[in-house]
Amino acid sequence: MSRTVPWPDGMECTLKTIVSGETFVSGKTNLVISTVLGSCVSVCLYDEAAGLGGANHYFLSSSQGQSASYGAVAMEHVINGLMRLGADKSRLRAKVFGGALMKEGLADIGKKNASFALEYLQAERLPIVAMDLGGFSARRLHFHPVTGKARVVRTEAVPEINHKIEQSSNRVELFN
Repeated sequence: MSRTVPWPDGMECTLKTIVSGETFVSGKTNLVISTVLGSCVSVCLYDEAAGLGGANHYFLSSSQGQSASYGAVAMEHVINGLMRLGADKSRLRAKVFGGALMKEGLADIGKKNASFALEYLQAERLPIVAMDLGGFSARRLHFHPVTGKARVVRTEAVPEINHKIEQSSNRVELFN
């Protein structure tokens, strides 16, 4: 059973969900690519004239492996996939999302992932027409590959609450 989502122009679109380490390209008008991002990044590329687009979801900026979990491999999969379908690289436009710092005190992997995307796109001379990067909350992304339209919903970060238990007499009090 496939899930559908209403799109702003009134069309019902089938969702194609991608997860970390996956890429997807399409020219279907009734399809929306969906993913959830934390520190990961998704670069959405589209050629509006050809009616083609695609997205990746990577979680490692380093290019040490051959998996689409790595930014460079994920980018090549989308670019090559679009060109195989008939996109012209000179018409590709980019939208970049994700790269959040999901937990304070950990290495800022999201910042590295976002920086990689921006540097890669600049080196390949692919214009960035929209981005929503960084911050402290996860994002749900819906991307319509044919038109390049994107919708992002941010989740509210839930702060960690440290509870202290204080015992005096027979009372227990919790403090934030």
